[in-house]
Amino acid sequence: MAGEKPKTGNVWNTVKPFVNGGASGMLATCVIQPVDMIKVRIQLGQGSGYNIAKNMMRDEGFGAFYKLLWCLQQGLSAGLLRQATYTTARLGSFRILTNKAIAANDGKPLPLYQKALCGLTAGAIGACVGSPADLALIRMQADATLPAAQRRHYKNAFHALYRITGDEGVLALWKGAGPTVVRAMALNMGMLASYDQAVEFFKDTMGLTEATTVVGASAVSGFFAAACSLPFDYVKTQIQKMQPDASGKYAYSGSLDCFVKTFKAGGPFKFYTGFPVYCVRIAPHVMMTWIFLNQIQKFEKSIGL
Repeated sequence: MAGEKPKTGNVWNTVKPFVNGGASGMLATCVIQPVDMIKVRIQLGQGSGYNIAKNMMRDEGFGAFYKLLWCLQQGLSAGLLRQATYTTARLGSFRILTNKAIAANDGKPLPLYQKALCGLTAGAIGACVGSPADLALIRMQADATLPAAQRRHYKNAFHALYRITGDEGVLALWKGAGPTVVRAMALNMGMLASYDQAVEFFKDTMGLTEATTVVGASAVSGFFAAACSLPFDYVKTQIQKMQPDASGKYAYSGSLDCFVKTFKAGGPFKFYTGFPVYCVRIAPHVMMTWIFLNQIQKFEKSIGL
């Protein structure tokens, strides 16, 4: 009996970064989902963030942004499923990777490039795990922008996954996985590496309090996450929402083709379509993820977990 406690403790210490990461990401998603809706519609060419928000309030009412039923129908369920898979995997694996790297570095803080490599790897792992939920999220959010005859009418995330599998095959769940993985690697390199680096700077160099350090480092993390990932997010969204024309051909043969055609048509700034709203969505989500994670960790510490 005495030997079982360390075993249980070791198991919890292993899974704790994954559980905490998923929980913090899901809590952040509940807060930021309405802004994410506006961002996706901007990228799908529905107008400016202001006009989209105005039209949504006019057509569905201001309270629609906060009604649970409306959010579930418009992709919150897919967003939560995405966080339960993607963020669980990326934050958990990042902490495991950095802990291993610190141990190999004799307990010394990691240089920025090693944190960036850990972030790249964690992002790739998370994206591979969360790609099906990400596809469901994009399609559910874009459904209302399609002509009535082309709408898929997914009821929730699980219905979307079921329909995609039945209509297009299991491998279709990873449609756009290439740009999704690349985008996730860029985002997490910026988000994860900059957060740890900022925490060290604010706490050790500037001597700030824990609360100020978390908020400041979260803001830095959110900025770099948005700056690094938006071009890849734009390509990913275009790939995932495209439908075949009358002859059965798609607008893009892949992410590289989408990148080249977009660059030729609109130049490099085309990839930053919706940048202000994207920053408003990404940065607060990143900040809240870190803040929620910090609070979860403090709660666990207070109860001895």
